Amino acid sequence: MGLFGNQFSNVVEWQETKDNVMFWKWKNDEIKKGSRLIIRPGQDAIFMYNGKVEGIFKDSGSFDIESQIVPFLSTLKGIKFGFNSGVRAEVLFINTKEFTLKWGTKNAVNLPAPGLPAGMPIRAFGTFSCQISDYDTFIEKIAGIKNQYNVEEIKERVTTVLNPLLMKWITKEGKDMFNLQANAFEISRGIKEDLDFEIIKLGITITSFTIENFNYPESVQKMQDKVAAQSMVGDMNRYTQMAMVDNMGNTGNVVGGTANQMAGMANQMAGMQMGMMMGQQMVNAMQGSMNNMTNAAAGMMPNQGMYGQQPMQQPQMQQPQAGGGAVPKFCPECGTATNGAKFCANCGTKLA
Repeated sequence: MGLFGNQFSNVVEWQETKDNVMFWKWKNDEIKKGSRLIIRPGQDAIFMYNGKVEGIFKDSGSFDIESQIVPFLSTLKGIKFGFNSGVRAEVLFINTKEFTLKWGTKNAVNLPAPGLPAGMPIRAFGTFSCQISDYDTFIEKIAGIKNQYNVEEIKERVTTVLNPLLMKWITKEGKDMFNLQANAFEISRGIKEDLDFEIIKLGITITSFTIENFNYPESVQKMQDKVAAQSMVGDMNRYTQMAMVDNMGNTGNVVGGTANQMAGMANQMAGMQMGMMMGQQMVNAMQGSMNNMTNAAAGMMPNQGMYGQQPMQQPQMQQPQAGGGAVPKFCPECGTATNGAKFCANCGTKLA
């Protein structure tokens, strides 16, 4: 008898294989005696009879329908399963998880802009999350006439109302059109509230809405890059000065400065000193050449008297300077030519 009766039993369950299905309706001629209901984690089971909700079951597990389910159904609680007859009912399985989807504007949103009669075309993209929240409304609007519902259909509904919502919240309170990303959080929050107000009519709640990026026309993006580059060049001198000050500050503290930082600072200072020395040597060399040319020209000019030419005067010997002693031609420390200078241009040694 028991073996024969099991031939009429069935299992009411939803073996969910796709992550994008929000609900699935189990339909059969009737639920037989000995049938069991299996509810998996992340699922709710709703018994319906003649299009009306009889009971909602949210605990996961395996249940005997006759003894554990039917007694809790509104209309069917007093029904008795016969040997050959069962219960004609539908079971609606709800996916209770939160769905996260990517969105993007189908067409560019033309925002009012000075000097652009047609407006500034801007596109945006991001993500939003949704979840079934009101079973009665969801069944009335969607599940009552469908056998299953994919989350892509919700995405389609969302994208159809995104453009006017973006227009509303971007232009609200005079947002900076060329720096919308700075106001993305505020714009997203406003859109979420308005979007949830529309989608809740289907029994679905928008749990989050984010804007990841705004896309400007290519010509506007190139202009922004150009302005940013010009700004960087204009501040390059200040940046270089600040970088040198930071390096000096970091290496000035012997305890905190690392060996690499100190070595880098030493190299910079050595390079600056070498450059100054080379510049001083060039100046001294040019002055020495000019002095030699002047002395040569003065020695070749004849000294004229009243009655004729006088003998050329012999060049006078270099007189000792007040500092005590003549300036040597070469530095006694490093051997660099002095060119008459009082200090060596290479090592700084006092020469007179």
